[in-house]
Amino acid sequence: MTTSTGTVAWARNRAVTYWAATVIIAAELAVGGVWDLLRTEYVREIVERQLHYPSYFLVIMGVWKVPGAVALLVPRAPRLKEWAYAGAVFTYTGAAASHLAVGDGAGALGPSIFAVIALVSWALRPAARRDLAPGRGLPRIARILEPSR
Repeated sequence: MTTSTGTVAWARNRAVTYWAATVIIAAELAVGGVWDLLRTEYVREIVERQLHYPSYFLVIMGVWKVPGAVALLVPRAPRLKEWAYAGAVFTYTGAAASHLAVGDGAGALGPSIFAVIALVSWALRPAARRDLAPGRGLPRIARILEPSR
């Protein structure tokens, strides 16, 4: 089987772009989640004082962001990754909408950029990280743990 140099270069560029986008999103989710859980002053200023969300909202967001970051990086578990991508996009678009709702258009820019990066990561993920066919990922774990008949 012969492949052209252009095809190989495209595959390499796609993989590099996928991993760059994925690492950026995973890092932002992990660091942001920890900051949310710790309720750092910087995050509290934005979430509580600018956007007018209650303090406990940070804990809820942090509890979901950290495992979402892990889910994006671990091998296999494509269904879990789909949920993590959905959660990331909901988080970023919700943050952008919240900034716009309080008249902070400039504040919506950062979350909007992260939403686009998350979508790029999702769109470029390799076949092994997108195969949701039955018998793959988490359902296989359930079969292994199931007592033999």
